[in-house]
Amino acid sequence: MIKSISVIYPVFNEEERLKRTFDDIKKFEKKIKNIKKEYIFIDDGSTDKSSEIIKNNFKHKKNVKLLICKKNLGKGYALKRGIEIAKNQWIITTDSDSSVSLFQLIKWIKKKYFDLNTFIYFASRNHKLSIVKKKNIRKFLGILFKYLINIFFKIKISDTQCGFKVYRSSIAKKIFKNIQTYDYMHDIEICIISKKYKLNIKVLPVKWTHIDNSKISFIKDPFKVLLSLLRIYLFYNFKKI
Repeated sequence: MIKSISVIYPVFNEEERLKRTFDDIKKFEKKIKNIKKEYIFIDDGSTDKSSEIIKNNFKHKKNVKLLICKKNLGKGYALKRGIEIAKNQWIITTDSDSSVSLFQLIKWIKKKYFDLNTFIYFASRNHKLSIVKKKNIRKFLGILFKYLINIFFKIKISDTQCGFKVYRSSIAKKIFKNIQTYDYMHDIEICIISKKYKLNIKVLPVKWTHIDNSKISFIKDPFKVLLSLLRIYLFYNFKKI
């Protein structure tokens, strides 16, 4: 079913966490030969050496692309740019710390989770079959956030914020063309747009590991999160796609 994939990594000041991702890509390239692959890094205005490190690690790899943005506009924006230039049949969006390995895709394929009528797949850390290594406070905040978006947006997906998602390329391009939210809350808008287009989102189990130095914190940035959610709520209650 999946013959080619474009993997998109949004990057913002990730020089300390990129090695894990590079190792994951190299292992994936070595072991998975029957799928055509391209890897797209979108540097979202980093002020560290992220872009330089990416260039140095993939000097001779033609299937690795790096797009550098002059300003930091947010994860949603970075993914939108990456999806615009993706060329393959399916698209994986994932975090640049590889908290979820690319081999998760192979596990899903082997389990026959993909079907002909679904074009969007969300990894969920709350799935009963998921293996998750994270702090208890993150579990509590995840549950709180789930109930919050269910109340305000009628979204019943158990985990909208896990970075590992798989889309049919044409569907991803259609959704992200309409994205207005460029920060970490863009996932909520993905769900809203998918619902308007009557696109089913299938939630799947994942093996997920917490990696330190995350750029977003529901503990440190509650005001930013709530403000972004308010903007989305107002936009979709007073405007139409």
